Amino acid sequence: MTFKSFTISFFTILLMMNLSSFAQDIQNNPGDYMTEIAKARGDMDVKYMQYVSAAAHGRRARKVEKLRQQVLDNITECRYKTTGLPKYKGDNSLRQASIDYIQFCYRVFNEDYKKIVDMEELAEQSFDEMQAYILLHEMVSQKLHEASANLQKATADFATKYNINLIEDQSPLSAKMEVASKLNHYSNNVYLIFFKCNWEDNQMVTAMNNKKLNDMEQSRNALARYANEGFKTLDTMKVFEGDPSLANACRETLTFYKNLAEKDMAQLTDFFLKQDDFEKTKKAFDAKSGNATKQDVNDYNKAVKELNNAVNAFNQTNNKVNNNRKQVLNDWDNAEKKFADAHMPYYR
Repeated sequence: MTFKSFTISFFTILLMMNLSSFAQDIQNNPGDYMTEIAKARGDMDVKYMQYVSAAAHGRRARKVEKLRQQVLDNITECRYKTTGLPKYKGDNSLRQASIDYIQFCYRVFNEDYKKIVDMEELAEQSFDEMQAYILLHEMVSQKLHEASANLQKATADFATKYNINLIEDQSPLSAKMEVASKLNHYSNNVYLIFFKCNWEDNQMVTAMNNKKLNDMEQSRNALARYANEGFKTLDTMKVFEGDPSLANACRETLTFYKNLAEKDMAQLTDFFLKQDDFEKTKKAFDAKSGNATKQDVNDYNKAVKELNNAVNAFNQTNNKVNNNRKQVLNDWDNAEKKFADAHMPYYR
């Protein structure tokens, strides 16, 4: 028992001596000290960018929720590593700036990104909710960008104070976050144009399935207006880094929605009007029972033929619309993925 206690004490003393020696070494060189401060955040930075990259590609925070938890774990570990580092010859400015940044990131990933996950399902329910959801996304991104800029300034100030010539004016993480922020802002603006029409189209389909002609007409008018407004907005937007692919894909969806609202829906609506007229004709014919004249029979048969023709025209138009809708939405999804892959490769 005595020997075991002595062994633990010996290694404890040895560990303290090593830590003390390490602290003295990095305090002899401000450049080494800065490297250790940055190294303490290394794992956090990697997981951080993995999350941002994955979220940008999937547009669904819930799908990368497991990765968010990993980011939180890494942030906690990095905080311990950083707080375990000494001040630089009594100067705590850089160490404290790093700790403040780490703690801020923890709050953002623990609270703000949790709100984003919770808002996802609600965001799909209306354009206003989706707009609020995207706005929260961008606010969080801006907060992180500003926090990173503050840490970068503290690093530059420390370097200036101790006559260190920084090779890079901007940290790799800060540079990547800046690109991600600009990319997300552009993509979100284009996506909102698409989503507004897509959501109204879904409302119109629901109204059609429920045979609510007034609701169908309201949605049709709104869809035509949103498509035309979308074209104008896209015309005023600058493409992202010379790449027009996402904007062009959005124009393709708007072209489909415009044609649907201004042409195809008139044919689909016409069927329901003829169906309603036929029901009235049939009801009147049935009411005559055995007293129907030859002319009544001819009129009824004519109405049946017209309804059958309307059914065929409806099915043909509806199938064409559904096939075109499926194709244009697949093209949009592929364009979003290719655009994200081109401008924000997956971060490993």
